[in-house]
Amino acid sequence: MKIIRNISFAGLLCIASGNILAQIVTSSADSLVVSNANVQLTVDSHTGKINYLFSNGVRLQNTIATIEELNNGKLTSTDFSRHQYSTTPMQDASGKGVTITIIHSDPSRPLQLEQHITVYAQSPHLLLDVQAIGDATLESRNISPLTIIPEQQAYLFVPGNAPRILDVPFDNDNWVPVITRQWPSASGISYEFTSVYDLHSLSGLVTGSVTHDFWKTGFRYGTGKETGRIDSFIVYGGAATADDKSLQPAYGGLDGTHDHAPHGTMLGKTITSPLIYLAADADTRKAFTAYGQVNVQLAGRSDWKGDAPFYWNSFGVEGVLGNTRVMMPPGVIKTSDFIATLDNFNKYAPPVLSVDSYDQSIYTTSLLTSLSRYGQKKRQQMGFYFIPFAVWTWKNTLDNPFGGTQTPLSEVVLKDKNRQPIMYKEGDWACYPIDPSHPATRAAIIQQLQKAKAIHATFIKIDFLTAGALESSTRYNRNTRSGMQAYSEGLKMLRSLVDSIMGPDVFITQAISPMFPHQYAHTRFISTDVYSHLRDDQPGFPHWGSTAASLAAGSHLWWMQGTLWPFTNLDVIVMKNFQNNPELTEQEIKVRLYAMMVMGSILGDGSDFRQKTAAERAKKFLNHPAVCAWFSHPTAFTPLSMSDGDTQDQQMTFFHKGDTTLLAMFNFIKDKPFEASWQTADVADKRHYEIRDFMTDAVLGEISNGQPSFTLTVPPKDALLVKLVPRD
Repeated sequence: MKIIRNISFAGLLCIASGNILAQIVTSSADSLVVSNANVQLTVDSHTGKINYLFSNGVRLQNTIATIEELNNGKLTSTDFSRHQYSTTPMQDASGKGVTITIIHSDPSRPLQLEQHITVYAQSPHLLLDVQAIGDATLESRNISPLTIIPEQQAYLFVPGNAPRILDVPFDNDNWVPVITRQWPSASGISYEFTSVYDLHSLSGLVTGSVTHDFWKTGFRYGTGKETGRIDSFIVYGGAATADDKSLQPAYGGLDGTHDHAPHGTMLGKTITSPLIYLAADADTRKAFTAYGQVNVQLAGRSDWKGDAPFYWNSFGVEGVLGNTRVMMPPGVIKTSDFIATLDNFNKYAPPVLSVDSYDQSIYTTSLLTSLSRYGQKKRQQMGFYFIPFAVWTWKNTLDNPFGGTQTPLSEVVLKDKNRQPIMYKEGDWACYPIDPSHPATRAAIIQQLQKAKAIHATFIKIDFLTAGALESSTRYNRNTRSGMQAYSEGLKMLRSLVDSIMGPDVFITQAISPMFPHQYAHTRFISTDVYSHLRDDQPGFPHWGSTAASLAAGSHLWWMQGTLWPFTNLDVIVMKNFQNNPELTEQEIKVRLYAMMVMGSILGDGSDFRQKTAAERAKKFLNHPAVCAWFSHPTAFTPLSMSDGDTQDQQMTFFHKGDTTLLAMFNFIKDKPFEASWQTADVADKRHYEIRDFMTDAVLGEISNGQPSFTLTVPPKDALLVKLVPRD
């Protein structure tokens, strides 16, 4: 044990602007205390419990680590009689710091638990994990580096009058919202990350997994009676939840991992939990940005050189497979002709023609190749759609060869806990998840990518990826032991094949998928397909896929752009109507366009430009010079107020500081205007500004030099996007 009494670690003293910033490590017979400007961490040498007290008042008291080992049952760090700690200086991409190692051991136990906590001298976040180490082979499907439970007199506390818990679904399927929960009696599971914060100040705690190669990580919470206090908070690797159709979608119905089998087990003499990011900050927006950055430091990301792609996608017109025969190949030709007339839309990256989810008896490889050649003459690129880890087929065809191989689908499909084929999407026409580790899956992906290359595609949309992350009772590769491990290895294989078959300059967008691993694509859908109507409860429209729902989710996920991915993807906008849905108003189109802008989304359209109304609106919205210039290098705005709860009645504000500061307001309430008071210091310097409408450049007001605040108003069911133009 390294004993350090009331001194700073050599090498961890940093001098900045004349101030000495120290990390203090103090040891006594009863405890180890490590502190910096952001946190004081205390390890009790008698119980092994750990306390965290952050400078913004967030407190985690009496935390423990746990494991459920198949042969030895559930063990907690307090079940061991000895708790030894040591400290080691370290340095990584986040800076210098110290790693605390706490070894929980007992002569009567066949294993020991070893916790690791990295505290940085200047970075405000911590990293923590736990290992179970035994002389014999261990096996577990549930391990927690951070557990707070009432039996240990433990709790998590966040100051503030309006505390909230961010509850995030595992993937972006089924139009499940990102929601916030409040006191009292809130309980549930958030997946991969969460936040507990005060609604008004945005001060609070952010925590999330930063390793995504084996575990699905859950954050199980249960609030206490006292406002701001959580009595149960369990961060664990091993989340595998089935959909429960008796529950609401965001409350256990469709927000989990959709599994039909238990989480796979990690096997070995050492079992390691997911690595967890933990940060409390007076501004949780900063903590979320840092969370994205730490993920990239550990896993990398896919960067994109040059302008962001603009694309047209057929799904908004003709739907799945093209079997409605609304568009057909001649319609794609007319679309190409029309897009070529939009001078600003064509000013940046060559626009992409993407035929989505097509019936290969209609859109054959040779036909798509001819469409590609036609588009190339008009400086257009070709997109390609495919599903790498699932297959849609009739449910009585499991014995048929899979994906152009000689292997029966029944040998490739994932199996439930009873070793029966899983239906990822149920029905006579069903979607089956396939094993990413199976050679037939790799062969089928190669065939698809060869088609993509044959049609000269430079843009790939990959869909239904969650299927590849499902747990399974059988796998081709027995060394692949969990759904996330299979999915992570599958994505790595897929990206390697894309690069080797098609080359490195292919843009990849993920549609339905888990958020992590992030590093194999250039962007990911924020939510499921968006149909561009204003609200989910709008008469005559589907009760999903609205702008309100997608932006409500996006207001909590804005930090992904610029960290995990170069861009986000809020799906396509439409200029008239999505498939057979009613016609949109121009106001709804404007709100949708602004929502895409504030999310840092790439620009996609799904309109039928053979319709006169759609074509005229495209000239107004899609060919607007300022709109096109923005989407050539889109950047997410920073939210000032995010969505709250799960209602459609959201009012949200965003700002973006740049060469010209932009402010955005969204009012999804149907019958009340939205008046927001802006603090000038939050969004601008002490100068004289004109407030101008983004689209029309009309002067809407001004901010005088030194004016502390100003007010902007948005009518019901509308949005406002303005620019602050300096006048001195």
